[in-house]
Amino acid sequence: MSDGNWWVEIVFLAMLAGFIALRLVSVLGRRTGHENPAGDAFVGGRAEVARPVTALRDARSPEVVELPVGTDPALQSPLEAIAQADPSFEPIRFVEGATGAYRMILEAFWNGDEAAFTGLVSDELALQFKQAIAERQAAGHVLENKLVRIDKVGIENAQLSGSMAEVTLRFDADLIAVTRDKDGNVITGSLSDAAPTHDVWTFSRHVGSTDPNWLLIETDDVV
Repeated sequence: MSDGNWWVEIVFLAMLAGFIALRLVSVLGRRTGHENPAGDAFVGGRAEVARPVTALRDARSPEVVELPVGTDPALQSPLEAIAQADPSFEPIRFVEGATGAYRMILEAFWNGDEAAFTGLVSDELALQFKQAIAERQAAGHVLENKLVRIDKVGIENAQLSGSMAEVTLRFDADLIAVTRDKDGNVITGSLSDAAPTHDVWTFSRHVGSTDPNWLLIETDDVV
């Protein structure tokens, strides 16, 4: 091999090595020392969080969720965002479950059964309920309420903020509300007349939690 050919071959091999190195960097990337550790997705989560929210989103491809009849179309996007983060979430089934919770929580509060609403409402709301029950008992009052029927339930609002999902529902119902004193005399209400009521309740859930239950976090009534 002549001296000229030897020199050309060295230059060619050097260029080839450089090209291969550039390709490896582009495919594998470079570590800069600032990459997030593998467990960072769990940072800030609660003890019962089993999987990062990002993993839940990646596990389910985007799809159009079916909404209850009469739901505002503007809620399609936030409800789909919740379904994307929580594969178990289905708006129609959620409304059915929330309706059952509505009845259970009302009856537990009316009966002063604190154990019955524990685990269904937030700690803050549970404290408010317990205080109201204690005041009622101290006054010697007894509620003789009855949920006659639920006329309509609809989703009013929904949002996914970080890993916390919130869904607000409106319950239009008829109920009998009677308060008796310690001697059994009726103080307010009537056993024969059912009054319409309109409650707006907000339920919340950490979408990465292993606990499937939604908690009631806020109640309000509207005219």
